[in-house]
Amino acid sequence: MTQLDKLLYTGKTHVTGGRDGAARSSDDRLNVRLTPPGAPGAGTNPEQLLAAGWSACFIGAMGKAAAKLQVKLPANTAVDAEIDLGMNGDAYLLRARLNVSLPGIERDVAQAIVEGAHQTCPYSKATRGNIDVTITVV
Repeated sequence: MTQLDKLLYTGKTHVTGGRDGAARSSDDRLNVRLTPPGAPGAGTNPEQLLAAGWSACFIGAMGKAAAKLQVKLPANTAVDAEIDLGMNGDAYLLRARLNVSLPGIERDVAQAIVEGAHQTCPYSKATRGNIDVTITVV
């Protein structure tokens, strides 16, 4: 396991009620109602939160990878993430697909950026070898 040399940030949340509850950050910037996937009404679920967090982090990692290649990411860079919740027998599992849009960047350069980002993004590192992940340049 890799240890931290330098702490950059600690995200703190308080969650009550699990998938049918609420989540709030310690600084009150995040305050959401939680509902199970597919449930009626307002609320989000952990899979959507993971998709949003991973996508935002991945775009940051792509910026670092692009800079190493001396390429500027386009302003309309986007990641459409899909996080599946499923089962294998009695075990719950996740699966992820990140569909990356880098308009105006040649496909081979875009692929190099995505591969570099997947090596450095903390979310990618945390899930590597644990869940099925597909990353596609669209």
